[in-house]
Amino acid sequence: MRPMRMVAAYMAVGSNLGDRAKSIYDAVARLSQVRGVRLLKVSNLMENPAVGGPPGAPPYLNGAISVETELGSHALLHELLTIEQELGRTRRVKWEPRCIDLDLLLYGDQIISSQELIIPHPLMHERAFVLRPLAEIAPEVVHPALQMSIRGLLENIAT
Repeated sequence: MRPMRMVAAYMAVGSNLGDRAKSIYDAVARLSQVRGVRLLKVSNLMENPAVGGPPGAPPYLNGAISVETELGSHALLHELLTIEQELGRTRRVKWEPRCIDLDLLLYGDQIISSQELIIPHPLMHERAFVLRPLAEIAPEVVHPALQMSIRGLLENIAT
């Protein structure tokens, strides 16, 4: 039996309800326990105003996570959704405040478009709150659709 190929994957993590840092660190700890996932790096957490949600929503703590995984992209997504649910996330309204949010940003150099999953994340290149922590842990990683490094994408929106 041949060994599974490990794929680098990157996630955004955020929280704007409850003990935000605890929720994020709990999610990271749970992710590190998933079979077939090896945690590599976690960025510093950065506070940002809520974007796209209801007026007056509390600010977010945001970060980024890098892993190596032998899970397929959809299997990894399901693990992230399970972690969110275990930590009390309910999905009612798009962009509502949440105790935990885990978004799969990049999965190797793949471009995926399915009903359930779009990779690279379709808004990541427009969001400093995603790119800033991601650039901290993976500045030279290349966005497979735009063919720009994470650092370059961040510089584009920072100007």
